[in-house]
Amino acid sequence: MVRGLTLIFASLLVGGMLAAVPVGLAAESSEQEKGVAAIIGKDGAPMVFIPAGVFPMGVPIGDRDGGRDEYPRHEVFLDAYFIDQFEVTNARYLDFVKATGHRIPSHPTNPSRSLWQGVTISESLADRPVVNVDWHDAAAYCQWVGKRLPTEAEWEKAAKGTTDRRFPWGNVEPTAKHLNYNQRWIGEKTLMPVGSYEAGKSPYGVYDMAGNVWEWVNDWYDARYYEKSPPRNPKGPEKGTKKILRGAGWQSETPTLRIFTRVESDPTNRNESTGFRCAADAAVSGENPNHFRP
Repeated sequence: MVRGLTLIFASLLVGGMLAAVPVGLAAESSEQEKGVAAIIGKDGAPMVFIPAGVFPMGVPIGDRDGGRDEYPRHEVFLDAYFIDQFEVTNARYLDFVKATGHRIPSHPTNPSRSLWQGVTISESLADRPVVNVDWHDAAAYCQWVGKRLPTEAEWEKAAKGTTDRRFPWGNVEPTAKHLNYNQRWIGEKTLMPVGSYEAGKSPYGVYDMAGNVWEWVNDWYDARYYEKSPPRNPKGPEKGTKKILRGAGWQSETPTLRIFTRVESDPTNRNESTGFRCAADAAVSGENPNHFRP
């Protein structure tokens, strides 16, 4: 469990799943963008409520350093949803492995890049994000806890809020106060415990949306998808050969840390710089969630 969280919860039983809704609001950067923390699913991970509405997706107008697949900037409407406040940790993933017998996260070719010792992890590894998981591993975990992987659009809105910005914290160039980046591999200490960078959180109070580890999202990759994306709740192409990674990782340099960076990856790829977080649908009334749909 991430240390330092102080939330007050009122519990609801919804569709057979215990969901805890806080009396107060989670961290936020403006009165217009309030994140409501909640516990949804069996992993006990805090989630942030992202209200329904429009946000700008893609490279901001006037920027010239985006990849071809990051254009054009387009307005997207998303229904309300929840997203994990933190990347999935080794401790939570260990519970999943023990309960299901799922394979342990390990590097497929380089044992020195694996962090687990069988079904055992060190105490210092518990709060760091799990790595060496492919898309299928990530999707299986989210399904087991009663959630799902976020869509690419959901991930980007949670990272930037409703206004154009280059990084989750704004347009100020990255520093060591904002995120874990530009590192070399030294084992588990290459990764930072989730939620370590208060200065780097998004407008909704979501942590590590840049740096630490790359994150799987649900969508198939299409380099020209933005040109034909539906304006409401886009879910990516119906089929494809590559999935999408967002958010950059511990080894990334400044150009790839931008919110709108898209990376294609084979869904069976496992490495020491890729993890994930989960999302969940929300049925809402106004700005406040009243029940959840896992």
